[in-house]
Formats: sequence, C-alpha cells, structure tokens
Amino acid sequence: MSIEKLERDYLKVENAGMVFDTKQGYFTALRDINLAVAKGEFVTLIGHSGCGKSTLLNLMAGLLQATSGVLLCANREIAGPGPERSMVFQNHSLLPWLTCYQNVHLAVERVFGANESKAQLRARTHAALELVGLTHAAHKRPAEISGGMKQRVGIARALSMEPRVLLMDEPFGALDALTRAHLQDELLKIVAQTKSTVVMVTHDVDEAVLLSDRIVMMTNGPAATIGEVLSVDLPRPRDRVALAQDPSYMKLRTQVLEFLYRKQVHKQAA
Repeated sequence: MSIEKLERDYLKVENAGMVFDTKQGYFTALRDINLAVAKGEFVTLIGHSGCGKSTLLNLMAGLLQATSGVLLCANREIAGPGPERSMVFQNHSLLPWLTCYQNVHLAVERVFGANESKAQLRARTHAALELVGLTHAAHKRPAEISGGMKQRVGIARALSMEPRVLLMDEPFGALDALTRAHLQDELLKIVAQTKSTVVMVTHDVDEAVLLSDRIVMMTNGPAATIGEVLSVDLPRPRDRVALAQDPSYMKLRTQVLEFLYRKQVHKQAA
C-alpha cells in the first residue's frame, strides 16, 4: 500500500456488522458499515439514540469485536484495545484516589514505562497536562475540581499516550453549555497542535459542524448503517462567533437537521 493511500485510509471499516446475542434473541445493532478516516482528519458520528454510534466507536477502540467485516488502523487489523487508539468517555473515568498528575502518569507509565526513564515519564505527564491547561491542578484529586476540568484530565490522559487515533464518546455531553463551548474551543486548538486523527460521537449538531472535517450521519436502529456523509469545508481555525452568521455554516447545519429530523424522523417515531 502506498503512503498516500495509507494516510487516506488510516482508520478503515470494511463491511462491518455487529449482532448481539441477548435474552430476547439476536439483535442486529450495525450492518454494512464502510468508512475510511484519513490521517489527521476529524470525523464526527451523529444520529438518534440507539443508532449504534457508540457501538461503532467501541469497535474502532477494539472494546468490541465485529461479528462481520474487518476494521484496520494503519493497515493492521484491530483485534483488541491498543495504545495507538485512545478513548475519551462521557464519564471521565478518573481514579478518585489519585491526583490529576497521577491519573495521567499511570497511562504514560503503562505505555512508555519499559523504555523510558522516570524523568522522561514525568516530562510526558507534565506536557500532557500543560496541553490542556491544567498544570496548576496537577496535585488535586478529581473531587476537588470541576466537571470540565475532569474531562480535560481525561483528554490529557488520552493524548499522553501519543495515540494514532483519538476516539471520543460524547466527551462534553454531561457539561453545561458554557463549559462545553469552552472545551470545544480548546479541543480545536489541541487537535490543530497535535495533528490528531479524531473520531467523535455527538448528539449536538452545532458541535459536529464546528469541529468536523466530515460528519457521518447514522440511520436509526436496529440494523443501523451510514445514511449520509457530509463534508465540512469551513476554513480552519474556526471561530464560533464568526461562524454563527456564516451562510456556509448555516447550510451545513440545516443539512444535518434535514437528515436527522426529516429523513429519519418517521423511523424514530415508529
């Protein structure tokens, strides 16, 4: 495979399906999923509740194994979790008895501990906290900081492992609107700096348009699949205040709303 093709198909999902064996019988969550994410691309997954967004993200993370098809990262099959793919959950999942520094350092040590000195591990930890603006809270425990700060620690922990792909499952979903907006802006800056490849699940149309290079719109479940993929050709860096009056932004927003609330609404209501 050429370098150009590898970078274009950096994270690839080919004919993937997911069937769960439940007490009520077999449940088909996903079918015929085909998606290629380029290196450095920011892709969001959006759709109604129950459309399999988080299931697809968990397949990419290796937390679930597809019942059909294949998933590849850098042309290697995804057979389980790995440090090249970091996950940020809606719940920050921090260990409450550890400080912010210790929560991040634990991840750094797991990935780099065998090959680097203690000084190098400390430097990596500090760099990750600095990236999300939390060096001042390094020695505080999760109970001593706000919800937004906890999510920033979760992002720092994920980035500290220098993943090839950053997977985010509604990381700002539980936050108030102002905190959410601030962290969206911070994420834009971090991704621009790290050149990360990102796949993010969201229910928020404005969040999807603001952050994405492409928006993957899922049909309703069961047996959900990709309905449409929308390219977001807005220039970067992006300013939310300027975009609020931008006709291109409004057109993209309307296209997502059309898909969710007209093309899919009858299935949702059934």
